[in-house]
Amino acid sequence: MFETAELGRKVSRKVYKQRLTPLREMLLTTQNALRSARFPVVVLFAGVDGAGKGETVNLLNSWMDPRWMQTRAYLDPSDEEQERPEYWRFWRDLPPRGQICLMLSAWYSRPLLGRVYGGEPSHFEDAINEILAFEETLVDDGVLILKFWMHLGREAQKRRLQSLEQDPLQSWRVTERDWRHWRMYDGFVSAAERLVIRTSTGSAPWHIIEGEDAHYRSLAVGERLLAAMQRHLRAEAKEEALRTVSVPEDDGAAPAWDVSALDRLALADGQSEGESSDDVRKEHPLTVLSSLDMSKRLEKADYKEQLAHYQGKLNLLQRQAHAQKLSTIIVFEGADAAGKGGAIRRIAGALDARHVSIIPIAAPTDEERAHHYLWRFWRHLPRGGRITIFDRSWYGRVLVERVEGFAREDEWRRSYAEINQFEHQLVAHGTVLLKFWIHITQDEQLERFKEREKTTFKRWKLTDEDWRNREKWGQYRLAVHDMVERTSTSEVPWILVEGNDKSYARIKVIRSVCERLEAALG
Repeated sequence: MFETAELGRKVSRKVYKQRLTPLREMLLTTQNALRSARFPVVVLFAGVDGAGKGETVNLLNSWMDPRWMQTRAYLDPSDEEQERPEYWRFWRDLPPRGQICLMLSAWYSRPLLGRVYGGEPSHFEDAINEILAFEETLVDDGVLILKFWMHLGREAQKRRLQSLEQDPLQSWRVTERDWRHWRMYDGFVSAAERLVIRTSTGSAPWHIIEGEDAHYRSLAVGERLLAAMQRHLRAEAKEEALRTVSVPEDDGAAPAWDVSALDRLALADGQSEGESSDDVRKEHPLTVLSSLDMSKRLEKADYKEQLAHYQGKLNLLQRQAHAQKLSTIIVFEGADAAGKGGAIRRIAGALDARHVSIIPIAAPTDEERAHHYLWRFWRHLPRGGRITIFDRSWYGRVLVERVEGFAREDEWRRSYAEINQFEHQLVAHGTVLLKFWIHITQDEQLERFKEREKTTFKRWKLTDEDWRNREKWGQYRLAVHDMVERTSTSEVPWILVEGNDKSYARIKVIRSVCERLEAALG
């Protein structure tokens, strides 16, 4: 496939100058329009050593406004990066909407080098599948991805390396590693061909650029970048225009089928025909939460004894995990006043605070809204041996954002797969991940709300939004059911906690954390 980039294309100095001025003007104009767009641009450069990747990145920075551009080059991961999942550093560097990031040696480098140096074909294919899932996640969120494979034929690469070596100002660029890779040229091309074929998709295709002539490769990259940004801006404008078109409520079509009606009519386990349902099930369908025994209780004396036992055990396990650089993430979700904060305090009280971060998740900031919704969670992933506790989490996408209409249906529906992929990367890295849903009944929530109103130091917790959310209790139950159904995996199952009795819930949570850490430590 790379034969098309070994044709000896050249552009004369005269033609280069003629095309460069209008190209730079249009790039700057388009970049200015991009600043108010709802998408960022990620430009990846990969390819043969000496094919002009770095020089092209430098040119783009000089042609365009560098204030709205980032350049990231990835070398071997640092200690900090090695202690987190591989894609952490890429998520960290994703640009906000309206800006451009030029990336060198990004997520394609490790799989390619691993395969060339004798890695298993199955590992190579697994890495490719990870790349495809990652890029699909970005594209679905609107990110424009351009991928340039800068190519040289074997002899052209040799000439390029020799030319650089002979230039006193450029000789530092050529290393023994470059010559070693040149001697392995056929292996690189074979692996690269497989990589490019598998990952050149309709939404994120590869552009193979012949790299021997600097004038040609510079114009080829610049013009493709310009055309892609213009297309994406036009598509966004068209989509925005379509959103303003009003659609009649009654278009004559048949009424939508009520897919939840069957669940509402279904009998609970053990209920016979003709028996009356409880008040909750009369109004709402049977869900996974219906199976919880909300009458579970723990006596005060038993609670104190077990809390002391499990807090002591957790402290010991934390110290062992820190010594082994085993990181832990604990996620808490639940209805308002379900007891998430109380459970978190009992866990945190047993831990060395120097190695624990508690991240409360509220409405996203302007900076966070300018990125993919998972971006702010990738930023907070713990280093090896540390613990991060999320008080609400990425599941807001399929809970509050779904129910309150902050995310479109297509956005929250695709989030299940994105979340599963995210959590798979955490577990594959060796992170211990626990997810708790603390559940309370609607009547118990009402009692707790009333208690908060009476208690001075708790009154601040109760807001108008909490009361509004009660009106959507049934919608939230359905959202939780779908969340558990689609994201409770064998790798990372949901732990459903019966929360009407705070003592019982707190012990179940801290015991579960101890059990999971103990199993991970072996």
